[in-house]
Amino acid sequence: MDKINAVCTEVESLRDDMVDALVELIKIPAISPDSGGEGEYDKAMKLLEIIKDWPFDKIERYDAPDPRAKNGIRPNILAYYYGEQGEKSPRLWILTHIDVVPPGDLSKWTVTEPFKPLVKDGKVYGRGSEDNGQSLVASLYAVRALMNLGIRPKRTIVLAFVSDEETGSKYGLEWLMKEHPELFRKDDLVLVPDAGNSDGSFIEIAEKSRLVFKVKTIGKQTHAMSPEKGINAHLVGMRFATALHDMLYAKYSEKNWLFDPPISTFEPTKKEKNVEAVNIIPGEDILYFDCRILPEHDLDDILKTIHDVASVFERVYGAKIEISVLRKFEAPEPTPEDSEVVVLLKRALQLLRGIKPHVGGIGGGTFAAFFRKLGIPSVVWCTCDETAHQPNEYAKIENMVEDAKVFATISLLEEED
Repeated sequence: MDKINAVCTEVESLRDDMVDALVELIKIPAISPDSGGEGEYDKAMKLLEIIKDWPFDKIERYDAPDPRAKNGIRPNILAYYYGEQGEKSPRLWILTHIDVVPPGDLSKWTVTEPFKPLVKDGKVYGRGSEDNGQSLVASLYAVRALMNLGIRPKRTIVLAFVSDEETGSKYGLEWLMKEHPELFRKDDLVLVPDAGNSDGSFIEIAEKSRLVFKVKTIGKQTHAMSPEKGINAHLVGMRFATALHDMLYAKYSEKNWLFDPPISTFEPTKKEKNVEAVNIIPGEDILYFDCRILPEHDLDDILKTIHDVASVFERVYGAKIEISVLRKFEAPEPTPEDSEVVVLLKRALQLLRGIKPHVGGIGGGTFAAFFRKLGIPSVVWCTCDETAHQPNEYAKIENMVEDAKVFATISLLEEED
């Protein structure tokens, strides 16, 4: 406990540095080209500038090519701080992402502008402050505290700062695993601090499957004064969406209490603009579904149901309904509750906060699923107020500091301590 107490005290002394680092990173937009941005290059360079004189044992950069992004690349950075046995030490990965979502409706940002960070009332406001800046900085300064004290952890800490998490990881973790499989080991432990709750009592060990699809309804455009001369694609599309929504919820209604909510969800979300004037019956209509599905359900069976319902609507209404799958991700097996990474995280939280955390699953997708598919145990955990993707997003400074203590403690503990 002496080492842990010393490291926690050192983390406290770095509080102002942590805030300064978070502020500097928030200032730099890192929005995917998929969302109209230039990518993560500038933010990655700022991060490398911050840590350039830190005594990491190794810093590696892996650039995924993307001609749409600034300088044609999407940077991914790995920083290693070796454990007591040097390069032979077992390894703990802490993965955060450097990209952020777009700010959305600027009129709803009432505290500050998205990329003009503001420190106020113990919080740092700005886009990307909580998602994922808070945990990125916490992981950095957990290691900085160890460095300052000259302490080597039980296991090598691999800090991964990756691109493209918000739009699918095609140029981030997924690309790294495909192009550089040598980086990953079956005995690695993985912590993804990208979801959690306000007191840090929840550890995510499982995720639902994900199915995202587009529904394009093709009818016949006509004047609104004579709807009988056309086929109202908008009306058929709405009827199809509500019928499909009800059918899927009814047919796949099983419950799994590992998850909250304990059911599969099938929600129509985005709706594209169809016609320019109110007196036009649309001949084409497009909407989207985002489905978060319990792992026990087969996605191909669900897709068959969707196509079957579409066929019925085509016969009844005379419209054509096209289904395009945009994302299909089968959930891997959950991380076992008795795995080393879960046990160590629980021990750290009991030691530092006196709490007994509970485990469960979520509907959202995180990096952890990629590791679970490789058979590498991983958990998702952080302490946050869940303001990600919202206007006036903020990171609570206390959460950032206290989570850094947890990250450092995990690296110092033995499972049997």
